[in-house]
Amino acid sequence: MAEQRIILHIDMNAFFASVEQQSNPALQGKPVAVIGAAKRTIVTTCSYEARAFGVKTGMNSWEARQKCPELIFVVGNNKKYSYTSKQIIGIMREYTPLVEVFSIDEAFLDVTGSLSLFGTPEAIAGMIKERIRERFGLTCSVGIAPNKLLAKLASDMQKPDGLTVIAPERVAQVMERLPIQQLCGIGAKTQQQLAAFGIRTCGELARFPVDILKKKFGVTGERLHYMGLGVDDAPVVPEEEAEEVKSVGHSTTLDADLCQRSEILAVLLQLSEMVGRRARKYRVTGKTVTLTVRYPDFTTFSRQMSRSAPTNNSDEIYRDAVQLLDQLELAQPVRLLGVRITNLTHQAEQLPLFESERKKALVASAMDRVNNRFGDFSVTFGTLLGKECGAKVISPAWKPEGVRNVDAE
Repeated sequence: MAEQRIILHIDMNAFFASVEQQSNPALQGKPVAVIGAAKRTIVTTCSYEARAFGVKTGMNSWEARQKCPELIFVVGNNKKYSYTSKQIIGIMREYTPLVEVFSIDEAFLDVTGSLSLFGTPEAIAGMIKERIRERFGLTCSVGIAPNKLLAKLASDMQKPDGLTVIAPERVAQVMERLPIQQLCGIGAKTQQQLAAFGIRTCGELARFPVDILKKKFGVTGERLHYMGLGVDDAPVVPEEEAEEVKSVGHSTTLDADLCQRSEILAVLLQLSEMVGRRARKYRVTGKTVTLTVRYPDFTTFSRQMSRSAPTNNSDEIYRDAVQLLDQLELAQPVRLLGVRITNLTHQAEQLPLFESERKKALVASAMDRVNNRFGDFSVTFGTLLGKECGAKVISPAWKPEGVRNVDAE
């Protein structure tokens, strides 16, 4: 019989806001909302004091202020959050090498093989919580369960600073009346589709005929069935064993809606340089370039094109993005723009064969060295001189190493 796995899910509580409160004692105990540097921005996270007034992640700053007139806005410092996250992940790795970073403020740990060294799962969770509290003054909620699905569910049950265990013998009881939307992986659309079948709880999902689920959702139907049962065989995958990244991209919500082509092109050039620079840093090239556009009414769409040869040259990425833009008839001003390369190839560290391509590569390399040392856009294209860089937001796909580790101001 296979050994019963023991999985921890560690979720930092109101991470960005808590880091700010620890960095500035004047903010402790106050309602705090972390926002971007742009003029038009949303709440990326808020302290529990702010949540008590109804402030939520994703609210625009005006709406948040209406909920809480005393709300203190703090412009996010992504480098600070990235640094703190990496240190916390380092603490986790002292208890098990099997750490899967799920996002900047949460991770899964497989501690099955660590019990002989550190004691019970609860003891390991307690030690990690105490180490994080002592070093950073931060709290986290921990879920302990036989798999990742249930561990994440458990960590959400007691916040902030909680520790919840879902033992194997309790799984059926926990799942029976649990609303399906509380499971990670069941979003609003899937919830709506399941509700059409009269499925609202995990118990109902587990008992629903699998063949009907598979007919409606394809291969995902069987996965949904097992989710209803609280079954999840997915392993905890450390970063070094993770599947290779499939895209490199950047997007930005604009300070003001843009109508002028020249203004849109300037943003595209900036985004293309950010994508190209990160791709060059990790020596990947992309054969497909994708442009994403969002209107003020949040209508969002993407267009993509395939190149004859992969690239990480910022100018080539920009030219392709412009070509995609020219294929569109913009019906509204533009609120958000994004540029991404996919179909990635990992390249050897060598100069291109042809002289013109070598020259481009050498110029890009020189610009990258200056910008890495002195900051983003210290050296840039002439058309970007004097223009503000769009606020960088940490992606949900952030990882502590590799191409997903976006250095953000």
